[in-house]
Amino acid sequence: MAELLGLGDKHGEGAPEAPALAGSCLADNRLTLDVYPDGCCRLLHLFEGQQAEVVQVELLRLSGNDCLLDSALAILPHLKRLKSLVLKGGHVRDEFGSCQHGSLTSLPPDIGNLRCLTHLDLSFNSLSTLPSCIPCLTSLRMLLVSHNNLVALPENFGSLSKLTFFSAMKNQLKDLPRSIGELAALEDLDLSENALELLPEEGAYCLTRPVVHKVGEFSADFLKDWSHCSVTHSCVSSGSFTVTSEGCEVVLACGICFYFPPGAASDPLQIYFRTLAPDPRWVKLRHHDVLLSRVLELQPHGVKFQQEVDIWMPYASPETLHQREVVVRTFSGQSWSDLRTQVEKKRKSKKHVAHCSVLHFSWFLVVSRLVQNECKVPTEGTLLFSSVDPNIKVTFPPGVTEETRNVKLQVLPVSAEEIEELTADAGCKASPLLCLSQDSLVDFLRPVRIQLPLPLGVTGLNLDRSRLHLLRGDVEGQTWDDITSQVVLEFTHLYALFEVTHFSWYWLWYTTKTYIGGIAKKVYERLRMYQVNFIALQRKKDPEQVLLQCLPKHKVDPVLKKLQDRYRGPEPSDMVEMFEGEQFFAAFERGISIDMDRPDCVDGRLSFIFYSHLKNMKEIYVTSPVDRKGQAVKGQVSFYRGAVPESIPEDASRRRKGPDSLWLATLPIKLPRLKPRWGETSSSLNGFSFPPLNLGNAETGYLTQANLLSIARRVGADWQTIGLNLGLTYQQIERIGYNNRQDLDKQILDMLFSWAQQNSEDPDCVSKLIIAMKESGRQDIADEVETIIELGRQKYRESIRRVGLEQESSAEDSAIAMT
Repeated sequence: MAELLGLGDKHGEGAPEAPALAGSCLADNRLTLDVYPDGCCRLLHLFEGQQAEVVQVELLRLSGNDCLLDSALAILPHLKRLKSLVLKGGHVRDEFGSCQHGSLTSLPPDIGNLRCLTHLDLSFNSLSTLPSCIPCLTSLRMLLVSHNNLVALPENFGSLSKLTFFSAMKNQLKDLPRSIGELAALEDLDLSENALELLPEEGAYCLTRPVVHKVGEFSADFLKDWSHCSVTHSCVSSGSFTVTSEGCEVVLACGICFYFPPGAASDPLQIYFRTLAPDPRWVKLRHHDVLLSRVLELQPHGVKFQQEVDIWMPYASPETLHQREVVVRTFSGQSWSDLRTQVEKKRKSKKHVAHCSVLHFSWFLVVSRLVQNECKVPTEGTLLFSSVDPNIKVTFPPGVTEETRNVKLQVLPVSAEEIEELTADAGCKASPLLCLSQDSLVDFLRPVRIQLPLPLGVTGLNLDRSRLHLLRGDVEGQTWDDITSQVVLEFTHLYALFEVTHFSWYWLWYTTKTYIGGIAKKVYERLRMYQVNFIALQRKKDPEQVLLQCLPKHKVDPVLKKLQDRYRGPEPSDMVEMFEGEQFFAAFERGISIDMDRPDCVDGRLSFIFYSHLKNMKEIYVTSPVDRKGQAVKGQVSFYRGAVPESIPEDASRRRKGPDSLWLATLPIKLPRLKPRWGETSSSLNGFSFPPLNLGNAETGYLTQANLLSIARRVGADWQTIGLNLGLTYQQIERIGYNNRQDLDKQILDMLFSWAQQNSEDPDCVSKLIIAMKESGRQDIADEVETIIELGRQKYRESIRRVGLEQESSAEDSAIAMT
């Protein structure tokens, strides 16, 4: 140390008055030395002469341009109470006035032992790799390493579990470690002006604000690879960003990406976005459509861009849906229409995004629909084939129309096994379902010739014409008419041919049944249904937290296997059938209740909308009006059908009328008997009972039950923020709020004493309470606690003196005074 001080003397910084000057920099456990050219020398002098005070420092600022920085770094591991450390460069300018980077290239490994450090700023330095000690800083919340030369982050970077803010702008980062996806607390991430080419899928959900880059900084492949497939795990559902005439590329938290080409916006334009849960009252799905994403709303509506804007939307991959296509659907304010869509895969995960281009912003979602073939029919006529089944074709003769029309063709293949299962008749056979539509309300001027393949196993050689029926369905598929006698049917070895003048659904059946229209109606209805099961699971560590989910039957076992370590519950319900977009409710019964004020609660029941490829899941807290101190509560949750969605066949609607027919399933829920939370000796306030408390230790001072009650009276509406900063979980806060939802005082008391009970054995719990109050912006309460503790210290010293032990403490005080 003497050699270091001597080095300072050579620079004129070790003059006799230097210690005094250094001492004047130490105030309120803070050392702000980056404003002095000789800041590091001052730290060295302070540590040499006032070590006992320096080791209490909580905030330290040094210049990364200081020539004695490396020497000063050796002191840092001794500052065990350090909470904020700033070692920024940029304090020196060159001859052109530009900020010079600091000389910092590494940190001592022992800095990783600073358990109190929450804020670290190493910006404007010369780091090429992140110091290995940083991932060991388990309390770190804010990390700034911008304006360095970093090319990579360590693989264990994800161990910074409390990190909420990370800035690494203006480095040379080419990729990110997969562990970045483990930063569940991350709220702000700035990676601008790097060399990133690919981001790990695991890291996508960490963003809570849009990442905006100028055109050219990200490639289209980068945008596709950054967007992820999970559409129910995003951290943010709304926000905004600005687009200028230069154009930009944007990545949202939920994985949605945008490309605004240069000139798309002539003036700076603020874009607002939000993702919405689909509401079947206005998200209208067509027959056999499957919803694959949430709804994305982009504003301002109606503004026309000068060039098309590209949008990439992640969606739930329709693994079980075959012979279908994925499209982006947009809402104009009056009707939905499908956009020309490209499906693209991420290179590593092979997951999908839907890519479309638009000139206007409105509402967007991703759906899977029957493959649609279309063509324009001129007066000269044309031919239209199905790409799903090339054996299906439609011939438009010359003169079929006076004006060009747009015609669409969709085919729903139906296997022989499905027909046999749904009709319970091995003799029933059917062709694929054909749907034809056009953009004109006028019938064709000449008959249009349609070719359908004969049902499987039926040929022109063994055909019994009395068993063959041609059915025509209405637009909604609710009525099926046998039009066999109304058309001229021609047969080849493999096909049936007939002519029509207007379009609808067409279906060829081969059966001995007489009332074939009713059978076809039933089969068509069942083809639109999904077989599902309900599950009701309780968290093992907190039985009051209940998870409810409706799952297609093929997903039940994989989901239960994934949840079995954290949840327990009864076997899934029996299988029931539901339509895509159908509403259902969950009602807790027999002594179990929920918060009736929830926005998704209707008449005391939780509302759900079933979408086969989205997560129909909710996790809630339940309570009971029954006194659980003496007995457990054996209740149940029942599931009921809700409003029948539009376009449901009449038979299905009729079967669902009446209270009995609305019931779907019931599963048991058990709330265990409550254990006493406090000792038998207690006092009471506002209906709460509390045990005697002595938080802290004799030397530093105690907080008693009376002290906590006094503190509680001053907390007010900040109780949730204070509770989180004290270390209570979001689930605990939510449960406390719900259990005492009618009484703010009880919420505050429950929070404080729950924390006190959990930390009664921690000797540092009082200091943690003070820190939490400061972090919550309640310096007034922190001051009150410190006053109480100081009074306790004084009483402790007096008691020590009274028993004749003051000599040791006096000697200690003298030693401190002499340093």
